[in-house]
Amino acid sequence: MTTVARVQPPLSFRPGTTASGDHGQAGHHPRTPPSGQDRRTGGCGPDGPGGERRQYRTVFISDLHLGTRFCRTDLLLDFLDAVDCDHLFLVGDIVDGWRLRRSWFWDGPHNQVVQAILAKAAAGTRVTWVIGNHDECLMAYAGLAFGGIELVRESEHELADGRRFLIVHGDAFDMVVRYAKGVALLGDVAYNLALRANRWLNVARRRLGLPYWSLSAYLKQRVKEAVDFINRFERAVTDEARRRGYDGVVCGHIHHADIRETDGIVYANDGDWVESCTAIAETRDGRLQILDWGARARRRELVALARARRSQAGTPRLLPAPVAERRPAREPAA
Repeated sequence: MTTVARVQPPLSFRPGTTASGDHGQAGHHPRTPPSGQDRRTGGCGPDGPGGERRQYRTVFISDLHLGTRFCRTDLLLDFLDAVDCDHLFLVGDIVDGWRLRRSWFWDGPHNQVVQAILAKAAAGTRVTWVIGNHDECLMAYAGLAFGGIELVRESEHELADGRRFLIVHGDAFDMVVRYAKGVALLGDVAYNLALRANRWLNVARRRLGLPYWSLSAYLKQRVKEAVDFINRFERAVTDEARRRGYDGVVCGHIHHADIRETDGIVYANDGDWVESCTAIAETRDGRLQILDWGARARRRELVALARARRSQAGTPRLLPAPVAERRPAREPAA
């Protein structure tokens, strides 16, 4: 089994080649990228290289979790404004129904995200929403279309080179979600608490002049149980795609973007828009790429911190005026 390291820029991967890199985590083997293949592209804002918008054949995004305070609507709106495609797949957990049932949160930027997606559909982009576990309340509407957005339980997609991919959210391959819903709900609460703690941690880091750091991403990479869960999930999804005669699969659910090939079957996970802020894009010739909008934000933050430090270092400090030396009064000359 091979993996794709989380580095920039950019990551491009064509099924049939072996992408590589070193995750530095258990269960992942170091590898090198195929000759002539890029690794990861990290978003350039509304304009790409040369001032042109980014144009793709297909874009896959998932795990927006609209309805929570942790959805990165700022980066998501920037992404939707910067990227055009013929077909946009929303690969589950677009709206977080679990969270909304516990406490309602829906602000202006969340409305703007919905409006941006509807605007793409109105402009001619085909939009397919594959329902996930957090938006399972929509399962009764599978097969219908609203505002130009088609709701489905799962889908399939043919790449420009003729390869057929299964498109699923992935919760059906998570045994906890499938057979222990109560445990899954508790896990969701714990994850939200970790995100809340991570937010305050990064407030403190910013005050100290340090860049953003993700606690959950660190745990996913370092905790053996988390790494083993990701590996089991990837194997289960890949085996299902093989069993059903597909050349690959695109999914979400585990908030861990990756593209890899195992025994001729391509596994692609588009990540999330809570922390990593990533997507999968298909180019006009059928190559798959990870678009890393989160890395772009982190680079901007590092640049801002560096400028602030240079500014502070270059500001001359005003020293207090020297205190006049006190001398004993002289006796008047006789």
